Amino acid sequence: MRKVSFAEFGGPDVLHLIDAEEPHAGRGRIRITVRAAGVNPVDWRIREGQILGAHPTVLPSGVGQDAAGVVDEVGEDVEGVAIGDRVFGEGAATYAEFAVLSAWARMPEGLTFEEAAGYPSVVETALRVIREVGVRPGQTLLVSGASGGVGSAVLQIARRQGIAVIGTAGAANQDYLRSLGATATTYGEGWTERVRQLGRVDAALDLAGSGVIRELVELTGDPRKVLSIADLGAPEFGVRFSGVAGSMPDALAEAADLIARGELHIPVEKSYTLAEAAAAHIDSHAGHTRGRRVLVI
Repeated sequence: MRKVSFAEFGGPDVLHLIDAEEPHAGRGRIRITVRAAGVNPVDWRIREGQILGAHPTVLPSGVGQDAAGVVDEVGEDVEGVAIGDRVFGEGAATYAEFAVLSAWARMPEGLTFEEAAGYPSVVETALRVIREVGVRPGQTLLVSGASGGVGSAVLQIARRQGIAVIGTAGAANQDYLRSLGATATTYGEGWTERVRQLGRVDAALDLAGSGVIRELVELTGDPRKVLSIADLGAPEFGVRFSGVAGSMPDALAEAADLIARGELHIPVEKSYTLAEAAAAHIDSHAGHTRGRRVLVI
């Protein structure tokens, strides 16, 4: 089979499309024929060799954790899923023609493989950070870097929970944030004053790692009310860095339910082939995403 791999840490140029042996479903796992794989910032962070405790890397390594496809192997002790089922979920080395998943859910009706591949890690992260930052119904959450995949999910899930949301993004994505129920404003010079004019901020999330931790602490008045998933230097300001996932099966079940009820939709901004994985990483690293980026196999 073909898969994307890297044998050394570094820039996008270390990614190579290679011929590799097919993986197989072990106990408690399933294998899928991958139709699409999600592109997440953690993918290029791991490729760069950033120290992420939840993601130890042994070289050479495959790339990717999210995927959608058709079940073609079912491991021992697995129930409730059969060969031929259309599923989306989390696994390892998903930038490939075949991948083994450790957590999965059936795809909701009407969802394409391309769309489904963009949800697993994004929804798990969104549910986790809303919970961990401690924001409650009736309060206001500030989301820095709100137009990407996690931000898109946070805005919709928070609004559903009765939480008001202020989102920052580039000028081109202001209408997009408003369409998801957020009060939108741009980042850049004077952004903190623009946020203050919008009202009180009870908690804040840093989703982009754009060096705004100090300002988020000032806006909330308390580092314990700020959480980052993108700035490894956040603890220097007393701010928690959240990088360890919670229950992926629970997140996938909730994602499938929200999607089926029309309460969660994350658009795919751009799709790439396996051979274009490096370009996908370059674009993901640059930011300014509206929704998700995926590889289509």
